[in-house]
Amino acid sequence: MTRQPVLTRLQARDPKSELFRVVVETPKGSRNKYKYDEELDVFILLDKVLPLGAVFPFDFGFVPSTRGEDGDPLDVLVLMEEAAFPGCVVPARLIGVLEASQTDKEKTIRNDRLIALPETRYNRPQVESLKELGGKQLEEIEQFFVSYNRQEGREFQPLGRHGPKKALAAVEEGMRAFGQHQG
Repeated sequence: MTRQPVLTRLQARDPKSELFRVVVETPKGSRNKYKYDEELDVFILLDKVLPLGAVFPFDFGFVPSTRGEDGDPLDVLVLMEEAAFPGCVVPARLIGVLEASQTDKEKTIRNDRLIALPETRYNRPQVESLKELGGKQLEEIEQFFVSYNRQEGREFQPLGRHGPKKALAAVEEGMRAFGQHQG
C-alpha cells in the first residue's frame, strides 16, 4: 500500500478562512534552494546554492494540491518581512500573478509566479492587489527570477502582471490539473 505524502493531501484552500495555504520551500534571505520531494515526503537541499550576494527576496513555496504546466505545484512568493522555514504552512491572500514563460533546452512552458501576503486574524494585509505594490519592487522580483533562471541555464521571460482575479483563476486551473494528475 503506497502512502500519499501529507503535503499532497493538504487542501489548497482552508475551507474555514478561504485563504490559500502556501508551503514554504525556501525562506527569505536564503542562498540555499530547498525543494519538497513528493516521493520521499521530505524537504531536500538540492545542489543549488545561489552565488554569493544573491538570496531569495521573500519566502518561496507552492500551493499544495495544484499542478502547473511544468508538472510541479504552482509557485508562490509570499511577501513577508521575516523569513519562515522550509515546511511552514502560511495562510495567504493572493494579490496577483507574474505571468512568465520559461525556456529550458529549447522547450518553452508557462511558469507563472503567484504573489501572496500572509494573513492571520491578527494581521490582515493592507494591500489587495499587485497594483498597490511599488513598480520598483515588482521589477526587482522579476529580475530575481530572470537572474536565478539564467544561472540554471534557463531563460525566464516575464509576460505580464495581473491582480488577484487572474491569480485565483490560475490556482483553480492548477487544482483541476492536480485532480487530473491524481485520477
